[in-house]
Amino acid sequence: MTALPTISAASIAVAPLRFADRTLPNGLRAILVPDRRVPAVAINVAYRVGGKDDPPGRSGFAHLFEHLMFKGTSDTAPETIDRLTEDVGGYNNAFTTEDITNYYEVVPSNHLERLLWAEADRLGSLNVNADNFATERDVVIGEYDQRILAEPYGMLDELVNREAYTVHPYRRGVIGSPEELNAAALADVVAFHATYYRPDNAVLVVAGDLDVEETWGWIERWFGPITAPSTPIPRVQVVEPVQTAERVYTYRAPNVPLPAVEEAYHIPAAAHPDAAALDVLEAVLSAGRSSRLYQSLIYRRSLATSAYAGADLRQQPGLFGVRVTCARGVALDDARAALGAELDRVREEPPDADELARVGTQIASSLVRQRQTNSGVALALIRATLERGDPALVNHDLERYLAVSPDDVLRVARTYLRPENRTIIEYLPA
Repeated sequence: MTALPTISAASIAVAPLRFADRTLPNGLRAILVPDRRVPAVAINVAYRVGGKDDPPGRSGFAHLFEHLMFKGTSDTAPETIDRLTEDVGGYNNAFTTEDITNYYEVVPSNHLERLLWAEADRLGSLNVNADNFATERDVVIGEYDQRILAEPYGMLDELVNREAYTVHPYRRGVIGSPEELNAAALADVVAFHATYYRPDNAVLVVAGDLDVEETWGWIERWFGPITAPSTPIPRVQVVEPVQTAERVYTYRAPNVPLPAVEEAYHIPAAAHPDAAALDVLEAVLSAGRSSRLYQSLIYRRSLATSAYAGADLRQQPGLFGVRVTCARGVALDDARAALGAELDRVREEPPDADELARVGTQIASSLVRQRQTNSGVALALIRATLERGDPALVNHDLERYLAVSPDDVLRVARTYLRPENRTIIEYLPA
């Protein structure tokens, strides 16, 4: 059978996003993207606060507020956001990362103003009381039990951050520690909310069926009266020391079905010039069934049930993770040896033209798919603004990826995938 030719990434059109970017006198930044293809809008409100901003000894506060923000305000009942979205055919949710907390809704466009009112209302007058705190703390701890303790490899993610970082607060993860949440007092939570939930720490993105001037008028009306405190917003200044020697840890747990290993390498922040080449390196190693790790460890040698790589690019220096879960009956040393051979190869052998063309097409296709929904557009702008510092960067992403050469991939592999720059976590059945 003759392989189908790869569609050239250069021939895939990614239309630029045209948006208005304005800031209220209280510091709230609003990015508006008119797109009349469907009569719906996506609203995202992201706050510059994530797991790394949790107070010392109080991990999980940023994640806790992801839940508390749905518990009503001085003017509304709990779950009001659900009623304003789900009852009209829309949806809502939120997520917390190491760097941001993002709240989002998708609704028919004739409901846009009431959702802007609701987001402004919960920014300005959220109920942070003892009952809500106790209830949502239990929900977060239950989430920890479900996602970290009950999932076979849930704890591995926590261990990677904990051991790869020695001093940076990224080592605490996002979901939070049950012990530290239980030790927190209501006054701690109220202080955290006052510190980070303010208009000058938020970015609002609205994408979809909207009129810019009309929407801006609603934003001025509902968000404009919220005052920003005069106190400065604390930012993480901790710098992780350069790692100079390999660190290896072995953990066991009774619910681990098959041995696994993750190698975590320190990489620069999302705004660094090497970020695009690191994304391409990730795709070379693990994007799809034609990738190097899948072909070598899973398809040809049957050594692993899963094998993947990920460039976790963050506001501050992140991690490039490579994880393998052994196939049944395969010794971890054998899987690690095969993984090591592939990492040696990527440090010695640049991707050839066909391989780079395939990866370019995968990345270009991903960018096109992202632009097909209002929620995809809004999230891309949120991430470019808060993780890379400029929403306009989304219009140069394809160009940035297509400029990555085989030598760039080889260079970043040699620069960052060095043994002395990695932390290895072996995760084994008890």
